[in-house]
Amino acid sequence: MNSEQHTEGKAESVKDVRICQSRPVDVNAVWSQIRERAEAIVEDEHGLRTLLDDVVLSRSSLGEALAIRLARKLAREDMTREELNPLLGGIFESQELVESAARDICAIVERDAACDSPLQPLLFFKGFMAISTYRVSHELWGKGRKELALYFQSLASEVFAVDIHPAARIGCGILLDHATSFVVGETAIIEDNVSILHEVTLGGTGKETGDRHPIVRSGVLLGAGSKVLGRVELGEGAKIGAGSVVLSDVAPHSTVAGVPAQVVGVSREDAPALEMDQQLFCRAMM
Repeated sequence: MNSEQHTEGKAESVKDVRICQSRPVDVNAVWSQIRERAEAIVEDEHGLRTLLDDVVLSRSSLGEALAIRLARKLAREDMTREELNPLLGGIFESQELVESAARDICAIVERDAACDSPLQPLLFFKGFMAISTYRVSHELWGKGRKELALYFQSLASEVFAVDIHPAARIGCGILLDHATSFVVGETAIIEDNVSILHEVTLGGTGKETGDRHPIVRSGVLLGAGSKVLGRVELGEGAKIGAGSVVLSDVAPHSTVAGVPAQVVGVSREDAPALEMDQQLFCRAMM
């Protein structure tokens, strides 16, 4: 297959991406758990009373809480909290965005052993806040408000050390663990239920335009420091070892490692992203 045929085949496969098509989430149930935990904490940790009251206890919905939390984190001289509050509040009136955030929260609670309640990502986890800021910028980008979208991208880079282009397409149920130095290029696609460790790059390989960034299918686990460069596809359920440099497609359920990355076996799990087992022990290839 020549490069032109390969590119055409890749373009056809992109039509079938799963973006926020995973299991539904009960947003009200997630919000109730957040409120219950906040009410319990405020009785013991009086130093957190102002934060908990402002972000959770005085709010009526998860969308409202998300808007306030991000406004507190992102406010700057360029755009004050008084300006951000109504802007973000209007954006998070979108039920779709709130459901995406709720799915991300559930993914963190289920996969991150350091998280014991859905309140923690909302208050403390910069990976969740960074992906939520991306969702704001992506919404603005889709509505043609590109300069404002890029402004939020720059804020996320400054505040969270995470740089996701607003045009990138990212699904739901994303665990962005630790998050520092996570970089995603303009034409990258990340499907649902993907887990990503810190210092991961989904980048291009040069100055070419068009579709030039990776496609990450559902269930993929990207180990810390891994770099995936170019319009390569990580197949469903693939596992990328920490520190690997991936320059070519990875077959579904394959485990790769090294510089450049080589296949070292078949993933033991159907969806490594859900199990978060970063060891490279795997079933021998047939």
